[in-house]
Amino acid sequence: MQLKDFYFDLPEELIAQHPAAKRDECRLMVLNKNTGGIEHKIFKDILDYIRPGDCLVLNDTRVLPARLIGAKEGSGGRMEFLLLKRIDKDSWETLVKPGKRAKIGARFEFGNGELKAEVTDVGEDGSRIIKFEYEGVFEQVLDRLGEMPLPPYITERLEDREQYQTVYSKNQGSAAAPTAGLHFTEELLEDIKKKGASIAFLTLHVGLGTFRPVKVENILEHHMHSEYYVISKETADIINNTKENGGRIISVGTTSTRTLETVADDNGRVKEQSGWTDIFIYPGYKYKLVDCLITNFHLPESTLIMLVSALSDREKIMNAYNRAVEERYRFFSFGDAMFITD
Repeated sequence: MQLKDFYFDLPEELIAQHPAAKRDECRLMVLNKNTGGIEHKIFKDILDYIRPGDCLVLNDTRVLPARLIGAKEGSGGRMEFLLLKRIDKDSWETLVKPGKRAKIGARFEFGNGELKAEVTDVGEDGSRIIKFEYEGVFEQVLDRLGEMPLPPYITERLEDREQYQTVYSKNQGSAAAPTAGLHFTEELLEDIKKKGASIAFLTLHVGLGTFRPVKVENILEHHMHSEYYVISKETADIINNTKENGGRIISVGTTSTRTLETVADDNGRVKEQSGWTDIFIYPGYKYKLVDCLITNFHLPESTLIMLVSALSDREKIMNAYNRAVEERYRFFSFGDAMFITD
């Protein structure tokens, strides 16, 4: 399967620069994965498509203010650091710009010296291992000095950091938000439970590997970066009970989907566990657990649109994306939503 099979023309003005005024009042495209039928709704209308006995699975990761602006000791040159993955208590895998100034042994400071850092290693992919020096609790220092790591296609500043967090975010560790969950309000989640559906939470700390562009024409040659996940016994029990009783597993977002398909056995059962996943889902993959998917509209030729295509089929998904462009849906992190159902 070729990369060009997942291309569509996206006008730049359809890339959302800010979230909807009310989380659950963005637009919602409902796509029947079997027939390809399309309906145009508002997100809170999703309640009409959720059945008693269904289970929604949400990723409760919380985004770190992982973007740090600092200066190189001595020269004072401005540097940008993006924290990707914690290696140990004080060391992180990071992306650094400009990278040529970040050789092993180079030192940097942030916030008038409140936080200092040294490059201890350089990865094969150009990432840097950074060891931080500080007083107190690192998370508190980062909260003071860091900025939210918005994707580069969002050029407007956030009025409130919480706009890039889900209302149920809990476990800090992500370099990007699980954006399908941004559309839920606490009230909508309560209404879903009142309808007789279950809510279950897992954690997958989103790394930038999810969003790295595919640079090979044959997509089978693409390699995913690994991301850390946690599934609790409570969540495993809810999911297993849902399947046993004939309910559907509705995954909220591609991060939840990748986690669920990683942990599911061949019978579609899950158990309490944690670990790293580098699963790459593309057409031809047979889903073991996920029945339906709530997701945003993704980049052309991305691994995310490939994952979505595998749940229905490529032709139906690409047709839906072209319809979304025609209907002027908003795309990417702060954009509108799609519900792929049966």
